[in-house]
Amino acid sequence: MNSVNPVTHVLVVEDDPKIAQVVLDYLCSEGHSAQASHDGLAAMALIRERMPDLLILDVMLPGMDGLAICQEVRRLSEVPIIMLTARVDEVDRLLGLDSGADDYVTKPFSPRELMARVRNLLRRYKGQWELSQSLWQVDEAGLRVAWRRTWLDLTPVEFRIFSRLLAQPGRVFSRSQLIDGMHADQRDISDRTIDSHIKNLRKKIQSIEPETECIASVYGVGYRFDAPSH
Repeated sequence: MNSVNPVTHVLVVEDDPKIAQVVLDYLCSEGHSAQASHDGLAAMALIRERMPDLLILDVMLPGMDGLAICQEVRRLSEVPIIMLTARVDEVDRLLGLDSGADDYVTKPFSPRELMARVRNLLRRYKGQWELSQSLWQVDEAGLRVAWRRTWLDLTPVEFRIFSRLLAQPGRVFSRSQLIDGMHADQRDISDRTIDSHIKNLRKKIQSIEPETECIASVYGVGYRFDAPSH
């Protein structure tokens, strides 16, 4: 039985290109896939297109500030967020954490310290993912998924959608992203088709455990898998 491993894609949102490049270089040297944006609105567009596995976010940004981005991302996902800022005032620190950030690093910072914070958050995130994997088993060869050792009766399309959601708990997938993985021939599929498959998946999961609500709808965007807490 194969496990599904989350991809480590990090988005760095920093208006200083030199700082952004240093962070990118360190992330890539540690084996991460990394991308940078220097504008808040542009970064938000990238996030909506592809939710990263970890977000490194400057507070002061043109277009849309980091705190607003952090709050918006928290409406979509539980992706780990590290805030970068030159502010050292305790009120600003608390404001950053209250907006939904997981950690806070003040400038100037050591890139090695930042990488240590990244590793710590990704370990924590991986622990949450492994918890979900103790509840959900994915059999890729058999195109099937088990919940608490009970196999769900899934169609091949339902399996492809569900296994993609399971691979990255907390990440929001747009309908178009889920559609891309449904059929090899890339046939024309409407958003309503995805909604119908999600509805069927929820029914099949709840036929085993009625109180389980693990596929969340994100208004105007798509769907995400919320790993059960136990």
